[in-house]
Amino acid sequence: MRKDTAIEYADQLLYERTGKHLSDLQSRILQQSWQGCTYGQVASAAGYSEGHVKDVASQLWKALSEALGERITKGNLRSRLINRAKRTFKHAAPDTYESIASVVRPALPALSSQRFSQSQTPLHSQTPLHSQTPLHSQAPNPLTPLNPHFLGRLQAIETLNAIARTHRVIVIKGEGGIGKTTLAQQYAQQFDRLLELPMAKETANITPAESVIAEWLRQHFDEEPGGEFGVTLSRLKQHLHHTPQRIGIFIDNLEPALDGNGQFVAAHRHYVELLRSLSAGRSNITVIITSRDRLCEPGIKVHHYRLPGLSIEAWQQFFTVNLGGVEIDAQRQVLTKMHRAYGGNAKAMEILCAAVAGDYEGDLNAYWQDNSTDLLGTADLRNLIVSQVNRLQQLDAAAYRVFCRLGCYRYQDQPKLKAAAITALMWDIEPYRQKQTINSLRDRSLLEFRKGDYWLHPVSRAEAIQRLRLGDDWQQANITAAQYWSDRAAAITTTEDGLQAFEAYYHCMAAKDYSGAASVLLKSRHNQWQQFLPLASSLYRMGLLQPVISAITRVLPFITEETLPHSELNNILGDVYWITGQVHSAIACQQQTLLGAAKEASQKQPPQRNDRCELDAYYLKMLTVDAHLSIGLYHIDLWELEQAKKQFERVVSLAASSAHQAWADKATVGLALVQAHLGETARAQTLANGLFGQFMAAEQPGKYVYFVQLLGRAFSALGELDKAALLYERAIAFAEAGHYVQVKSQAITGLASVCAKKGDLNKARSLYESAIEQSKLIGAKCDLAEAYFQSSLSRAADEQTDDMNRAIALFASISAPKQIERINSAMAA
Repeated sequence: MRKDTAIEYADQLLYERTGKHLSDLQSRILQQSWQGCTYGQVASAAGYSEGHVKDVASQLWKALSEALGERITKGNLRSRLINRAKRTFKHAAPDTYESIASVVRPALPALSSQRFSQSQTPLHSQTPLHSQTPLHSQAPNPLTPLNPHFLGRLQAIETLNAIARTHRVIVIKGEGGIGKTTLAQQYAQQFDRLLELPMAKETANITPAESVIAEWLRQHFDEEPGGEFGVTLSRLKQHLHHTPQRIGIFIDNLEPALDGNGQFVAAHRHYVELLRSLSAGRSNITVIITSRDRLCEPGIKVHHYRLPGLSIEAWQQFFTVNLGGVEIDAQRQVLTKMHRAYGGNAKAMEILCAAVAGDYEGDLNAYWQDNSTDLLGTADLRNLIVSQVNRLQQLDAAAYRVFCRLGCYRYQDQPKLKAAAITALMWDIEPYRQKQTINSLRDRSLLEFRKGDYWLHPVSRAEAIQRLRLGDDWQQANITAAQYWSDRAAAITTTEDGLQAFEAYYHCMAAKDYSGAASVLLKSRHNQWQQFLPLASSLYRMGLLQPVISAITRVLPFITEETLPHSELNNILGDVYWITGQVHSAIACQQQTLLGAAKEASQKQPPQRNDRCELDAYYLKMLTVDAHLSIGLYHIDLWELEQAKKQFERVVSLAASSAHQAWADKATVGLALVQAHLGETARAQTLANGLFGQFMAAEQPGKYVYFVQLLGRAFSALGELDKAALLYERAIAFAEAGHYVQVKSQAITGLASVCAKKGDLNKARSLYESAIEQSKLIGAKCDLAEAYFQSSLSRAADEQTDDMNRAIALFASISAPKQIERINSAMAA
């Protein structure tokens, strides 16, 4: 089994079970796990923190375990998928697995007999309902060409056969264009006699039930109807009861006959009697109904089958057949994106294929480049959803408003919603009607649902967001959604918590509420490191550096300069710039922070003090000392030690013996390190010793973990390697527990340096490799350069050059000439 085939197979497994395709990150995890890559390597390639990749991978293995019915891990993924493929296609030769996978949807455990009965026997081995050969056994051999107008539905046929064993009336339900009618027509071919009723598109044009039954009697049983409906229905029942034939009754497009509650409209209540009679009839009768809406008549026993979209294999075969030999394999990636965007919709497949063939000469890449941002760009595509939404607007105005408002959610980092996210948008709907409104959207196939999660199909969202923009609810919907996400995350203890809270930022930006967007980034919560920090600070500590940079730089131009929010945002942005190697930009940000804090402080000198004024004064001073502390740390990375020393001394003078003593302690660590490197050994030793016991005994090391490893660097520079190792190990343990990648990489570099100085070069080199991978993971240039430099010092002279050159190149890109001088001095020594 090839890697791409395995990923497609896993994608189909999850889609059948959850209704959701693999995300880009999940696909990358599968692909690189298949190749034996580590989580660190996956994270580096994908641009996420290793902790986030591990979290996503854990959920992926769990979902695959549920889909396959056996435990799946990173280690056994390859063997388990190959074994399952062999069992699924046990009649095919091993070299035909991929041929089969490209033609027919795999038979999945979720659609086995376990879903419909207690029997563990596969569907295809169960005794069929009727004596005749069941339809699924009449399906063509999967290795032979299939009807190009009926692809990828063999599993659906299997499912309908299973449902028909226990239910007389089956409603095939789904959105427009999904393929309900095509499937029903194909399924109906197995019956000896088929009674059909294509429902009119408009309610006013629906044929009365009594006329339908009369026509059936005349056409199929050579019988005249009675003078009353009851008599006519009784005659039909008699014929159906006594015929030995298998009877299929096919009612297509039922929804025009249903009202807003899913019941037959008053003018056509006789259909209730007809279906009630058929549902209680003999086992030789099967009623197949297609509908976009759910049938909710209490007196009718009915099974609703939600038809999923076609598989990517079906789409690929359809495009191959209909594009006249155009090579599709080479365009598989873009076809997969198209398939996901339209949820495998069969009608969309036909429309897109025609457009690609007619206007783009079979070039899917060119078509998608021009049209990917507008899923409903053509009239044919928009018609898939418009009539359905228009019907909702007519029958249930409240549900229609909610449907449009649901377009405000992004469905990206948070692809699924909880019911609370939907009810948050129901500010004008009474609480007792809110669940009913959600059900109204579900029943009409306009709101997807699975195991407590809700979402809009991409095509539905495209229509919802277009209508929302044209209406009056755009602003309020986004502000309300922002409040929902912000309230949902009480603390930031996982990456998922952080991303949920971060959603509020996007809604504020969409509503052009820039002050609100800034407030989202600056809202402080307790995090996994026992700190109480702004959201943006917690996010970048989790490794989400680029999203934080993008968010702050987007909103900063709309925030008045030299105000408190402007200063706070610059303070955070400076730290993120620093980590990513933009050290001079980081210093500029902190200088802006100092200017803004000073101006704000000068304007807050009231004639009499109160609690609010004291709180503001505390916060402004905190910003000031933190900015000076940060600038000092930045100068260390530039190896501008005297400038760093001045900044740390400034912090100590401002914060010592005050409410900001914690900043003084951190600055003292910086001073110890700088003075050790400047040769002021006695002073450095005194400062370091004074903090060692405090940091080792700290009950909540998360508040100081960055400075724990920094103190380790000070002791290492002073030659006290055992103390340094203890501090590094403490920092690493905490960083691993809290997914604090930057601290982990720095502490590993420090521990490697200790090992090298003690002569354990093999361990040192192994640790350096780990530190380098960690630094690459988050794009921490300064830390990566330092790791390369220290690594080179642990190698023989003829092996030093490559790592030293890498370190020099990185420091050059950071504009850190003193670091380059330091490396050159080391090389010359």
